[in-house]
Amino acid sequence: MPITGTGNYVEDFQVGDVYEHVRGRTVTDMDNYLVTHMTMNTAQAHFNLPYAKQMMGGHFAERLVVGPCTIAIVVGLTSEDMSENAFMDLGLTAIRLPNPVFAGDTLHAKSEVLEVRPSDRPDAGIVRYKFTGFKDGGVMVAEGERTILVKTRAAWAKVDGHEA
Repeated sequence: MPITGTGNYVEDFQVGDVYEHVRGRTVTDMDNYLVTHMTMNTAQAHFNLPYAKQMMGGHFAERLVVGPCTIAIVVGLTSEDMSENAFMDLGLTAIRLPNPVFAGDTLHAKSEVLEVRPSDRPDAGIVRYKFTGFKDGGVMVAEGERTILVKTRAAWAKVDGHEA
């Protein structure tokens, strides 16, 4: 049940809701290079093609996409539905990357709401959800839990005198 923009205040989330996010995102070499080098990751399998091809007895034909890049793309794919009205990340936990990602793979995401509860702020609540990322063929490439602080409709729906 994908939603876009106005139906994702904290009151809209219910434990057990599942979102099949409608957008996909094809990973590029540039995505991988930027995240690898910005994070100063020195594992050559992410940026050195000859090295990647010979490691593990030639098991991989391409450079491996660095894990934080995969996580960022998958979480980004969930954002329109899950965190359009969030204003703070509170945590990322239980991260797993069970299968490799390569440039050219197209990623898709699914989310399941695990918890919805009040926060110590009257204008926001806490939503914790499980995200799962898949590449072509339905192969799982990432999963984890994200906890976010999400606006309440009562406090935030009117912006400049207009319904959000």
